Amino acid sequence: MAIEDNPQFRTRYGEELKRRREAADLTQEELSERAVMSRTHVAHIEGGRRRPDVADARRLDQVLKTGGFFERFLPTLDGRAVAEHFAEALEFEQHATVIREYAPKLVPGILQTEAYAREVLGSGHPPKNAEERDRLLVTRLERARILDHFDSPVVWTMLDEAVLRRPIGGPAVMCEQLRHVLALGESRRIRVHVLPFSVGAHAMLEGFVSLMWFDDLPPIAYVEGLKSGRVWEVPSVVRQCQEVYDHALGDALSHRKSLGLIRSVAEEYEHEAQ
Repeated sequence: MAIEDNPQFRTRYGEELKRRREAADLTQEELSERAVMSRTHVAHIEGGRRRPDVADARRLDQVLKTGGFFERFLPTLDGRAVAEHFAEALEFEQHATVIREYAPKLVPGILQTEAYAREVLGSGHPPKNAEERDRLLVTRLERARILDHFDSPVVWTMLDEAVLRRPIGGPAVMCEQLRHVLALGESRRIRVHVLPFSVGAHAMLEGFVSLMWFDDLPPIAYVEGLKSGRVWEVPSVVRQCQEVYDHALGDALSHRKSLGLIRSVAEEYEHEAQ
């Protein structure tokens, strides 16, 4: 059953969780331990500030013996089409005040141009039909609207040099994409750092990570692999991800030198496209 996600329904959802937890004579701490969730996450769900993912909802149903209630009435993301593993991270992204990402293979979603995003979304397996791809494309382009306001969120993007060199869609598409990133960086809307090939092994080799901070919630870390992703809220894990990011950042080029490299590679693509 699809329920549209909105603050009012999320509040009611949280109130129901609190009612059923108290009826089971469990504290938030006890429920969090049995449902394998952090106590903070349980508190935020009950307060209507966060939504559980499907796995969380299933565990809540199991612990509270609610017959699938919390899974059936789980708020959806307003009809937005995203990969299932990214759904929770998308919600956090829309409310973050600071975002720091490391991208090992592709330009991060919020920085992608339409042509680049279309190529990325059309390259998966199994192949997507045109309608499904276009729905995903609309969502991805809407994500970039968080950059419309200059001050928030503050975005730092660390790109592996492979992101610049992988010719997604061919030289014309790559030239447009890199010039888009360059324009955002030159306007100081985002801060860009490139990890050059010359660094060799570095702390972020394991894959994509997005670190997010909020005004009224603890920071989180989102890590992603092949058709999988996970939001981490456990403070010790989040701190570890932050430390790894900072360590790799120390090996990256400065913002100014990174923009210079991006400009140079964009010019190479432009020359190739002519």
